Amino acid sequence: MPLASFGYTADGRHVQKITLRSEQLTVSILTLGAVINYVRLSGVAWPLTLGSPDVASYEGQLSSFGSFMGPVINRIKGCTAEIDGKTYTFEKHHCRNLTQHSGSTGMHRQIWEIAEYGPDYVVLALHLPDGLGGFPGNREITVRYDIEQASLRLTATASTDAPTPFNPANHSYWSLDSKPGYGGQTLQIAADHYSEPDAQLMPTGRILPVDNSPYDFRAGRRLAGDESEFYDLNLCFGSTKAPLRPIATLTGVDGVRMQMATTECGLQLYDGGTIDGHDYPTHHGAPYGPYAAPALEAQSWPGSLAQSHFPDIILRPGAPYHQITSWTFSTKQIG
Repeated sequence: MPLASFGYTADGRHVQKITLRSEQLTVSILTLGAVINYVRLSGVAWPLTLGSPDVASYEGQLSSFGSFMGPVINRIKGCTAEIDGKTYTFEKHHCRNLTQHSGSTGMHRQIWEIAEYGPDYVVLALHLPDGLGGFPGNREITVRYDIEQASLRLTATASTDAPTPFNPANHSYWSLDSKPGYGGQTLQIAADHYSEPDAQLMPTGRILPVDNSPYDFRAGRRLAGDESEFYDLNLCFGSTKAPLRPIATLTGVDGVRMQMATTECGLQLYDGGTIDGHDYPTHHGAPYGPYAAPALEAQSWPGSLAQSHFPDIILRPGAPYHQITSWTFSTKQIG
């Protein structure tokens, strides 16, 4: 059956799991956080994303794993934003003067409603009330997941009745080899610029060419997958949305490949160096630790609320939000 119970949160909310299937792909989606919980490719004996069979893990240290995060993913510097002359204040994160992933009331903490589903798709819906987490506007958000052959596609839409910051992204960790860890994998990203990060990993406002930098992935770069490399920054494809196009390819040592495409103008690359999942069961049968897998987060440029020359992420009434991001998997055998 495509629909099953996944359990209950600590405060008693019911979480459901929807399993989508094609001839080549099996994907499980959770109503908690619109999480991509499980991805399995035919002919491959291991899951391709980090995840857990336990609800408690998604309320704990694995809360970002596979979630559709927002309203504003990433960090908001100073925990404030000015919109049309009015200042809004958001939740402070871990005693630092920034808001991380929209705080404790972010979309990854919400139970989404199942609006529609079938054997190979599901539509999830979420209402965010005005003022939740400090964000203005009553917002209506939908996420649709479709699978076709070996491809998984996410289509997100949103509308609001008041101007509000909105820059969401999927936050899956992609684990293409038989064991967690990505040392030796090859990553190609079609970005020729990046957002320079400061000491708090917030963009300074400078957009720099990737030439002769550690962030030039255009021809493909073999990853160390350990503390010798550090990645937690935004790579830039342009300053506006574009038609769906390939932007990144991750190739595992064992021969599994994932091609990622998106309409978004940025990609946050995170190396997974702070992963700490030692308290939770996992799909891989062992706890997740640092550098278990990288995250590739398609979004608009982070830091846009503080940088007026960055792409505008203010969602306004009458101008709905729309994002498409897809992942296509293959092996040497499938092609």
